[in-house]
Amino acid sequence: MYDVVALGELLIDFTESGKSEQGNQILEANPGGAPCNVLAMLKNLGKKTGFIGKVGQDMFGTLLKNTLDETGISSEGLIMDEKVRTTLAFVHTLPDGDREFSFYRNPGADMMLREDEIHLKMIQETKIFHFGTLSMTHEGVRNATKKAVLTAKEAGAIISFDPNLREPLWESLELAKEQMEYGFSQCDILKISDNEIQFVTGKEDFEEGIAQLQEKYQIPLILLTKGKDGSCAYYKGMRAEKEGFCVKAIETTGAGDTFCGCSLGYLLDHDLHHLSEKELKEMLTFANAGAALITLKKGAIRSMPKEQEIREFIEERRKTEK
Repeated sequence: MYDVVALGELLIDFTESGKSEQGNQILEANPGGAPCNVLAMLKNLGKKTGFIGKVGQDMFGTLLKNTLDETGISSEGLIMDEKVRTTLAFVHTLPDGDREFSFYRNPGADMMLREDEIHLKMIQETKIFHFGTLSMTHEGVRNATKKAVLTAKEAGAIISFDPNLREPLWESLELAKEQMEYGFSQCDILKISDNEIQFVTGKEDFEEGIAQLQEKYQIPLILLTKGKDGSCAYYKGMRAEKEGFCVKAIETTGAGDTFCGCSLGYLLDHDLHHLSEKELKEMLTFANAGAALITLKKGAIRSMPKEQEIREFIEERRKTEK
């Protein structure tokens, strides 16, 4: 029934949006959360997606549910809780377009999802199950996440994992590392950023870090993102690399999630078990382009590029290179 079902955080990203006449900072309420950002990109690629998670029964939770419904992401697995509030994140954009986060999540609804609230049927009816580590920062939602992963594996789904490390949300960095390692042990597809590979392996050299993960966990496909420097794919002894697209970024929120959504969309149309080097490079080019395009807008879920937009962007860049 579903191409991809994701479990995790759905929240509001408050992004800076100029100043008022009085000189006060204006903040824009952007629907976000890494797993749903991925689903939004997949929806723009024509894939059927569904989300499992929890928001508060409040104005922000209602906004988020409406956003899923309007975007076309199934909210069948979304729980609205009267007792806890929707998680909020305040995004401070740095001069180079990168960002810092301040989370209001003590507790936040996303971390209060319980095992008995998971929509198991959705997981049993999906081709790919996607998750990250923000749904593993606390014991209750951690148990829920692991139950979902087990259900997906038993149903024969492909498991996709993006650590999406947010250090301030963890009681300790050791716990963060432990849960990242759980994800590595379960996944078929790993999307990991350059700073995350350094954090979890202790290796400054990305290649050494990737080799360490491959040897220990035997992950079929690892996708390494390096921001504006592009990305690499590691698959069956092959290494494919594509440079990033140079753009004047406004904000980088959602870039990694866009990359992940584009990659999963490509893999749904190809055989994960029989990929060529040419296909890996084609996938990376498409995903890099999608990631570049979203940095030209603020927010994530409502800002995802359309498939035609990505293809036209790639074609235009090819023409200028000639």
